[in-house]
Amino acid sequence: MTSPKLIPVCEDIWQVRRALVVNGVPAHTRMTVVRLASGQLWVHSPVAPCADLITQLQQLGPVVAVVAPNCAHHLFAGSFMQAFPQARLYLAPGLARKRPDLQGHPLPDEPGNWQPDLAYHLWRGMPLINETVWFHARSGTLILTDVCQWWTGDALPWQAALWARLTRVRSRVGVPLHVRALVRDAEAAAASARQILNWPIQRISLAHDALVDVQAHEQLARALAPLLRRGR
Repeated sequence: MTSPKLIPVCEDIWQVRRALVVNGVPAHTRMTVVRLASGQLWVHSPVAPCADLITQLQQLGPVVAVVAPNCAHHLFAGSFMQAFPQARLYLAPGLARKRPDLQGHPLPDEPGNWQPDLAYHLWRGMPLINETVWFHARSGTLILTDVCQWWTGDALPWQAALWARLTRVRSRVGVPLHVRALVRDAEAAAASARQILNWPIQRISLAHDALVDVQAHEQLARALAPLLRRGR
């Protein structure tokens, strides 16, 4: 496997794309790195670290915050913290019960700001996943994990391409069918979708597995339409 590389997204934001296997399906995930106004680094959904990646991050600035953004994206949080022990690990609500071995700080249930750099929202109505959503206002970048996905690329393994088609995220940004099945409170989920759409979104960093930088807000509105209809 080739060493992961930091991919510039825009000023002060980078991604790292990494292969993994989920329930037998080959997939990719993306870690997002934001350089805060302080010059320090905030890391979303960490991937497995290696020496090259550690060096690349150290060249950007000190890592001070690492976020396990929902109850599914936590596999590499422990090893990443071993590589950056000076950072603080933040856990999505409910993740501490699932991973008591992770020594982290729980993220709040209520929306708010992460210093002046990042707005934060817990996506309501899906307690099994409890996804936290982040918005970097200075660049207009929305950072999502599992609620919205888009499995792009012509070279996907057949298992991945089939899974993406079955869950309706192969040809465009969408809320996968298996994620829609996690909704327990349709009105709350729709309210979160409306709140997120109020942000002036210019691009979207999707953990699975794309950077959306063309008509990002419009594409997100189409993707969230099923949740909005259910919540009426």
